[in-house]
Amino acid sequence: MSKRDYYEILGVSKSSSADEIKKAYRKVAMQYHPDRNPGDKAAEEKFKEAAEAYEVLSDADKKAKYDRFGHQAFAPGMGGGGGFHATNMEDIFSNFGDIFGDDVFGSFFGGGRRGGGGGRARAGGQRGSNLRIKLKLNYEEIAKGVTKSVKVKKQIVCNTCSGSGAKDKGSVQTCNTCGGSGQVRKVQSTFLGQMQTVTTCPTCNGEGTTVTAKCGSCKGEGRVFGEETISIDIPAGVQEGMQLSMNGKGNAGERGGMPGDLIIQIEEEKHPELQRDGLNVAYELYISFSDAVFGTNAEVPTVDGRAKIKIPAGTQSGKIFRLKGKGFPEVQGYNKGDQLIHVNVWTPQHISSEEKEMLEKLAVSANFKPQPDKNNKSFFDKVKEVFN
Repeated sequence: MSKRDYYEILGVSKSSSADEIKKAYRKVAMQYHPDRNPGDKAAEEKFKEAAEAYEVLSDADKKAKYDRFGHQAFAPGMGGGGGFHATNMEDIFSNFGDIFGDDVFGSFFGGGRRGGGGGRARAGGQRGSNLRIKLKLNYEEIAKGVTKSVKVKKQIVCNTCSGSGAKDKGSVQTCNTCGGSGQVRKVQSTFLGQMQTVTTCPTCNGEGTTVTAKCGSCKGEGRVFGEETISIDIPAGVQEGMQLSMNGKGNAGERGGMPGDLIIQIEEEKHPELQRDGLNVAYELYISFSDAVFGTNAEVPTVDGRAKIKIPAGTQSGKIFRLKGKGFPEVQGYNKGDQLIHVNVWTPQHISSEEKEMLEKLAVSANFKPQPDKNNKSFFDKVKEVFN
């Protein structure tokens, strides 16, 4: 299958500035980021595709070659250079992790990848494990964004030994086996000649140091079980099931190892009156028959308070009103949803004899017999029209 045009992938033109290309890539990468689309292979491929497009268009030399020769500029034998290719997720985070900047998603998305996910730190002990928590938010918090302080029970750095795991400074010694490098090299003779292999030091497990006397508080681990209050900045517009991550806020690592990450899964509190549909919000408004006939002013709940709307005289049941911009904002975007108000004319279920007598008189009036407009759109057409 032929490759898509790089400009088409990012939604920019050849005349777009470097800053515009960067912003466009950031938006596409946010949309298809694996943390927002867990297990979605199609989204992962589009994420890789966007990274490859940005890798070329963000480089002035490569962009000039692409503008002249297209994808053929980087074909074998064309001298286009190998460079980065979006085939491996780790390579993408390594090359473009900083594209998300220092805002909330810069620290959230990819948080567990750029630190080197698992294994041992280059200097120090074993990396701590990630932690997962669920964070419940109401509609107002989601609409405006919120900072939450959460107490998390986890492994924290031992205060007694400051994370070294040793009884005192004299108890930490450079590993005699690897000389402090954490690695050992072996040279073997093969039929192809001498070959050198590098492996993790078996004595210090790659830490470069050994502890001769363990700390009494943490038993040599450099960490103890405790609690930490963490301040979490939640951007406006997050949705149910979305996962965010904070670098270094998971369990502490062993003996000075890097800490793990804190994974936050968003949960939405059910609103007593509103219902969310993506960026939009729906509300069922019930009015009396007399209000439908004469018209009225109604107060309705919204995601950030209450609003007044005017119901014109002669409003039919099923009418949909729209409050533009009263929905949820797009995460890290510029779009904002609307609030849709579905009008229902309430029919009394129990009436008195006097009310029955009045209604019977009205029932014979031609003006009270249904006279639907043949050109009037169906309920589903109205919904489609509102969303379009």
